[in-house]
Amino acid sequence: MDLRNAKVLVTGGSSGIGYATAQLLRDRGAQVAICGRRPEAVEQAASELGATGIVADVSSEGDVKGMVARVVSELGGYDVLINNAGSGTWAPLVETTTADFRKTWETNVLGAMLVARESARHFVEMGRGDIVNVASTSGKRGSAGGSAYVSTKFALSGLTECWRAELRQHNVRVMQVNPSEVQTNFFAAAGRPRPSNDTKLTGADIAYVICSMLSMDDRGFITEATVWATNPKD
Repeated sequence: MDLRNAKVLVTGGSSGIGYATAQLLRDRGAQVAICGRRPEAVEQAASELGATGIVADVSSEGDVKGMVARVVSELGGYDVLINNAGSGTWAPLVETTTADFRKTWETNVLGAMLVARESARHFVEMGRGDIVNVASTSGKRGSAGGSAYVSTKFALSGLTECWRAELRQHNVRVMQVNPSEVQTNFFAAAGRPRPSNDTKLTGADIAYVICSMLSMDDRGFITEATVWATNPKD
């Protein structure tokens, strides 16, 4: 894919990995739309990026359908989805609440499915497209306290494989990126310490991987990329 011709929707694009990915895509010439739940954050990010900003909750079917219709209208269609929106909660199993568990699954799994479904309908009609699911190394192995978050990332990996099997015949590439710890506000929002030293990954590192995967000629694709910091310090 030539990113100069790409039209991209980035969910969770107002901060963190999503923002960094939208920024690099814009730098490489792509048209970009971002979405997020907080109106002020979306408006500010869209202004900084030169992107179309859409306030939407990916776990709401109505919001997702409206968002996709708007992206199609304002960008004249689109051919790339960066399925990045996510949230996390951590607690020992015996302290995990139904509300926290459900909220994490609704964003990370139901939300990913809804945006992918609506995007795939558009991509299949066009006969081409790309979906990049942003998962996590937490989807490769479990950890104490990770029942809610880790289970969603294992689920997303399964969804990625299902969608890939279904959509290849329509020239739609379905890819997955698994970042390790990244220095973003994700952890603070989840009530955990933010990785904050120069040995940890940055959003720009993950953006680079995503754009590299997209840039490969459409006749092939990289199914999955896992990104670790070389020598992270506590």
